[in-house]
Amino acid sequence: MRAEARTELFVRAFIFFRRCLGISKENQINEEIRDKEVRVISATGEQLGVMSPKDAIALAEKSNLDLVKVSPNAVPPVCKIMDYGKFKFDQAKRAKEAKKKQKVMDIKEVRLSLNIDTGDFNTKVNHALRFLKDGDKVKVSIRFRGREMAHTENGTVIMQRFADACAELGSVEKAAKLEGRQMLMFLVPKTSK
Repeated sequence: MRAEARTELFVRAFIFFRRCLGISKENQINEEIRDKEVRVISATGEQLGVMSPKDAIALAEKSNLDLVKVSPNAVPPVCKIMDYGKFKFDQAKRAKEAKKKQKVMDIKEVRLSLNIDTGDFNTKVNHALRFLKDGDKVKVSIRFRGREMAHTENGTVIMQRFADACAELGSVEKAAKLEGRQMLMFLVPKTSK
């Protein structure tokens, strides 16, 4: 007797948890809707009025569609009769299109030194121009070592020269600024219209 009671209790608990886990966080559909009454909208967009979920599910099943809760915070909650599979497919398609249209902008870093030579400077400029052409942000940095901290104005001159060299493809987003022992400047690609 005791084992049977335990088994029955386990089965009830399993059914309860399965029912709770089955409720999707996005939209509740058909039997998952447990409100006393809901406002129902037909598949064509016509308002059918306020009714119990059982009646609304019966209407949806009559037309081989699902009852989907689209506005759970409304009083009473708004449910629409629709094809849920097609609805989810359209949502996923819209999300994919939106993701495709997003432009991810990476930040590429170019490090300079206070006593950089002309050839090295031109190489760094070419790297920065290539990054800007690809549509990436460029972080330009100069690290000051030892006694170089006494000559931070030389770093500002180098940064300005670098910004002028990259002016055709990029513009200064954040001007050169000393942060600790490092001077930073950010360049962004110019928008081509």
